[in-house]
Amino acid sequence: MLRFAFWSLLFLNAALFAYGQGYLGTGNGDDHEPARLKRQFNTPKLVVLTAEQAEAAAKAAPAPTAPGDSGNDSANDSTAADGKPAAPAVAPPQLATPARPPAADLACLDIGTFSANGAKRFEARMAALDLGERAAAGRQTVQAQDVGSWLVNIPSQGSKEAADRKANELRNLGVTNFFIIRDESPLKFGISLGLFKTESGAQNLLAQLGKQGVHTARITPRGPQTTRYMYRLRGLDEATRKRVVGYAERYDAEAKRCS
Repeated sequence: MLRFAFWSLLFLNAALFAYGQGYLGTGNGDDHEPARLKRQFNTPKLVVLTAEQAEAAAKAAPAPTAPGDSGNDSANDSTAADGKPAAPAVAPPQLATPARPPAADLACLDIGTFSANGAKRFEARMAALDLGERAAAGRQTVQAQDVGSWLVNIPSQGSKEAADRKANELRNLGVTNFFIIRDESPLKFGISLGLFKTESGAQNLLAQLGKQGVHTARITPRGPQTTRYMYRLRGLDEATRKRVVGYAERYDAEAKRCS
């Protein structure tokens, strides 16, 4: 009887062990446990991780989000499922904004002066530049002297007697080519030492008189007062500015920048 019980228990244990190991199959056919595990886990791709690697992978994995809860609860967004603060989201890189090109340097020019005829010819040239009202609006009238000669002189002495004394001083210095000015002008009772058609001729005489000891002489331009014209043009781009300067040079006018 004892032998029968012993062998019965041994047989049952062996049967349970074989069933547990999948050697006896399942109700679905010959689906043994090793084959099932092979299909379920794709064993050729399984990688064995160390404890440190498994912990690092768990930290790097994003926290699961319940459906419908995204963006509704700010408290849930800042805390992970395990109660630890969630890592801040990385902002997308900002694209660099292209720098704007510098604004063009717009010039302001003063051009002049012109005679009446010169102003008309200059304005005709300006019309080709399509400046609109700027040329006419920028025209200014100025009074100028139409210089035709240069006078080397000693300024007015204020009276005939003072002029005579200055004349005697000149004679003592060896200067004899002069005369006292007696007309009704700012130079009345001054002394004229020479009249020249060119400024360079007047400069040469002035230098010679200085060597003789005459240090009060000066050069005075002579000519009638006339009306002349100048132009102030604003907002010119570089190409237009160069063309305007070229036109001014044709009529011996000066072009300079203004503010």
